[in-house]
Parts: sequence; structure tokens; C-alpha cells
Amino acid sequence: MPIPISRIVRALQPSATLAMAAKARELKAAGRTVFDLSLGEPDFNTPAHICRAAARAMDAGKTHYTPAGGIPELRRAVAEQYKARHGLEYSPAQVVVANGAKHALHNAFTVLLDPGDEVIIPAPYWVSYAALVELAGAVPVIVETDEADDFKLRPEQLIAALTSRTKLLVLCSPSNPTGSLYSPDELGRLADVAIERDLVVVADEIYERLVYPGHRFASFAALRPGLAERTILVNGVSKAYAMTGWRIGWTMSPPEVAKAMDNLQSQETSNASSVSQWAAVEALNGPQDCVDQMLAAFTQRREYVMKRIAKIPGVRAAEMGGAFYAFLNISEHLGRKYGGVEVNDSAAWCLELLAQKSVATVMGSAFGAEGYARASFATSMANLEAAFDRIEEFVGR
Repeated sequence: MPIPISRIVRALQPSATLAMAAKARELKAAGRTVFDLSLGEPDFNTPAHICRAAARAMDAGKTHYTPAGGIPELRRAVAEQYKARHGLEYSPAQVVVANGAKHALHNAFTVLLDPGDEVIIPAPYWVSYAALVELAGAVPVIVETDEADDFKLRPEQLIAALTSRTKLLVLCSPSNPTGSLYSPDELGRLADVAIERDLVVVADEIYERLVYPGHRFASFAALRPGLAERTILVNGVSKAYAMTGWRIGWTMSPPEVAKAMDNLQSQETSNASSVSQWAAVEALNGPQDCVDQMLAAFTQRREYVMKRIAKIPGVRAAEMGGAFYAFLNISEHLGRKYGGVEVNDSAAWCLELLAQKSVATVMGSAFGAEGYARASFATSMANLEAAFDRIEEFVGR
């Protein structure tokens, strides 16, 4: 008899973004040229000065256990950066360094949620939010937003979703998968509801450095006096510094929450990689021109992608204020045949696009939004040009 797997893990679905990326790699290994728009990962190498800092740390023997919540130097650097950029006062003890922002979210949900608690998640949402909530034994409450609102949650939608069991609201701005960015006023109105209804807010700000001209980022905890006391901020070095593989994220939270997450992490993973932590110190404290250079490249790609989308009949996308994703509305192209294959949903559409045109995207259903597909423009202009040529051919067949 096979060893039984727990109910909660049996119900767990694998990450759709990683699954599509794996399928693309399989085709590449088989000799196919694949134009991969599936992964949310900068295509730049980690800046050289950050890599040199990691090498110095190894040469200095900084390869042993650290405090569970992170080395003091990194916790201080995170607190100082948020004070300089957003005027928020956090002590280093309120910063807990985790094994990436995904692990930081797990920490937050695990220490805050009890079985039966409800967590409001606006859709479209990043694929792991609901799964991480369920792993904590809580209930994700998905609230659909409108493309006409750039997929932003309205205060009246939030109020309508509240019940006596609501514990948390999860917000992501700039958004994965849509690229939508809440204005300070829009976030402020949601903050007013959170204060009035005694909600805790988990604010995922991992894309805060990747905001495009004409748009303004606001950190959620800075919007109202006292709001930081009910907010857990999540961030990291993965996106802004092209450090996805280094696995360094963090939370900033009220002292009692930070202490609980520190205790949890001490039992689960101990510390994040010591060498990666020293690299992250250099990322935050060192030269920042690398961030500006990457943002300039993403800005150019964003403009190109917007122009290409506008030329494809029956395809549109919401305004991308930040991050590096276009959330394509493909609903007009469902319910038809492609190369003799009937395609009725976003999963089938993305799989046929990959099979027939070698372009990898991610189905909108994975983000709680059927009829859409996410295309990452964190790739070269040459790949974008080839990919959108093929998308245009695909929908025009």
C-alpha cells in the first residue's frame, strides 16, 4: 500500500507559472526554439558588485548559521531603506529575513491565521496566495475585480466580501499578474476600510522599484497614521536586483508579529542563506544604478508590448503601471479551432500557442481570471518581437 499523503497537500496544485516554464524547457531540450514569456524573472544577471560581495563573504568565512530572522546588517539595511524611501520607521527587530518573498508570505499566513479564518484575495492574483492561505488552514475568499478598473479592488467590493470570519486582506501593487498599480488615493480608501473594520493587511510590495513613468508607488503602511500597526509588508531583492535564485525576501511588521515569525522560522528553516544575506546587504546599500538600468530596459519593452497588443484584433490588456507583465484579454479568441484543435479556455489556448507557435505564456485561470493569459516581458526585445509575431499569427489563423 502506498504511504498516504495528507489531505491538505493532496489538494495542493503545482504552480502554473513553474509548470509552463518546465514545459517550455522540455521543448527546448527536444530541440525546439521556444519564446518563453512565462516566468516572472528578470533576464538580467545579478549585478557584478553584488556577486563580488557574496564572494567576499565566502572568503571571510561568513558561511555559517545566522540568527533565524537574519543578520543584523541586513535587517538594518531593510529598515533604513524603507525609512529613506517611504518615511516608515521600523526597528531592525521588526524585519524578518526569509528564504524569498514566497517564504515570507508563508510565515505571515502561518502565524496570523487559524483554521476557518477567511482571507480576502482580489482576483486576478498571484498563483501562490490562495495555496499558501489553504496550507495555513484558512479559507481564501476570492473577489473578482473588473478590467475596466484596471483590476483594482474597490472599497465597496471589499466591504461586501467581509464576514465575521474575515481576518486578512492581501494586496499586491504593482500587481502580478496584471501590472496594475494602485494610486495613493485608491490604496488610501482601502486603508480606511481596513482601519474601520479592524482588518490586518498583507501588502506584497516586491515590485515597488519597477514602476513606470507617469505612475507613483505608495507603500501601504505609510498611507494613514497607525496603519503600520495592522500591516505586514512583504518585499525582497528578487525582482529589483535580478536575484531570484538567491532566495532573500523579508517582512516588516508589528513587533509581536515579527517575533512570532522569527520563532516559526527558527523551527522550520532556520536562517536564509548566509552568503545570500550578505549579497542582499550590498544590493540595498551599494550603487543603485543597476535598478535604474533594468527599469529603463523594462520601460522600453513595455512600450513595445503595448503597441503590439494594440495591433492584434480582439486582444487587449489593462494599463501596466509596474512590474513586467501584460495580462492579455483573449476571451474573443476562445471557442474556436486552432489547427483543428478546439480551444475553449485559457489553459487550452496557452498550451496550443506553445505547441503550435512555440510561445510560452501562462493561462489566466491560474490567476483566478478565465479568458486571459499572462505574458512576461522580462525577456529580450528579440524574443518579444518573435513571440508577438507568432501570437498575432496564431489568433489570425
